[in-house]
Amino acid sequence: MKAVVCKAWGLPDSLVVEQLAAPVAGAGQVLIDVQAAGVNFPDVLIIQGKYQFKPELPFTPGSELSGVVAALGEGVSNVKVGDRVIAFSAQGAFAQQIVVPAQAVMPMPPGMDFDTAAAITLTYGTSHHAVVDRAALKAGETMLVLGAAGGVGLAAIEIGKALGARVIAAASSDEKLAVCREHGADATINYTTDDLREAIKAATDGKGPDVIYDPVGGVYAEPAFRSIGWRGRYLVVGFANGEIPKLPLNLTLLKGASLMGVFWGEFAKREPKASLAAMRELMGWLAEGKIRPRISGRYALEQTAQALNDMAARKVTGKVVILPQR
Repeated sequence: MKAVVCKAWGLPDSLVVEQLAAPVAGAGQVLIDVQAAGVNFPDVLIIQGKYQFKPELPFTPGSELSGVVAALGEGVSNVKVGDRVIAFSAQGAFAQQIVVPAQAVMPMPPGMDFDTAAAITLTYGTSHHAVVDRAALKAGETMLVLGAAGGVGLAAIEIGKALGARVIAAASSDEKLAVCREHGADATINYTTDDLREAIKAATDGKGPDVIYDPVGGVYAEPAFRSIGWRGRYLVVGFANGEIPKLPLNLTLLKGASLMGVFWGEFAKREPKASLAAMRELMGWLAEGKIRPRISGRYALEQTAQALNDMAARKVTGKVVILPQR
């Protein structure tokens, strides 16, 4: 089979595509023919050795995928050969085949296409864990989403609207904000041209948002946190800006506010039943049309470096996928 291989820590252009021995499913494992693999910002960090999870070299990146079950290891009963499935793995998705633990595999809902199936696990799982589980966003509350046109940002907008909240989307261009409005944002802020604090004040009648969803970090974190409402919840999702911000902790005191860390991968590993329940709710919302993953780009396996470069350059809206069988 063909697979993308990271042999040394570095930028996407250092990745290579090689022929590797086909994997074999062991006890409790499932072999999947990968039809689509979702690309996420952590993939850009992992290949540089800059992420919380640091695999041993060499390895194949990619963590979420959809495909067809090709073989079963001993003791697997939750799926069968030929099933269309969704899976999440720490690594290995940017390949034509992958072996994953059976508990990391779930059947695709009827009528779902492979691209959508590969785009829902990490981004929507992360945003559901953040917005529903950590922040407990309620109907009638207001949530500000930074980096709102990215995969987790658009997911957060849709989840916020599904819960009955008012959602303010902040992004770096009017084009990206138009995408946010298409996905349900009630108000928008261009933080390239607008003063972020003044714009938040105007959009919330001076009250500040109840929840701030931040996958960006960097220079936007402090002005956003200074604008949070009383008893607000600030979700630390990631640092796409590249800079981990340092916040004065007296701000939490002044606003009675909470800083909440969001690490979906660890949540899914430590609390698998809660993670599965969240995924079931997401699948229900998908069937009802309340969420709809945006696929803005599709790449062949040989174009994986370009997909990651586009992600790193923040050219992506929503999600992009790798199609290994193309």
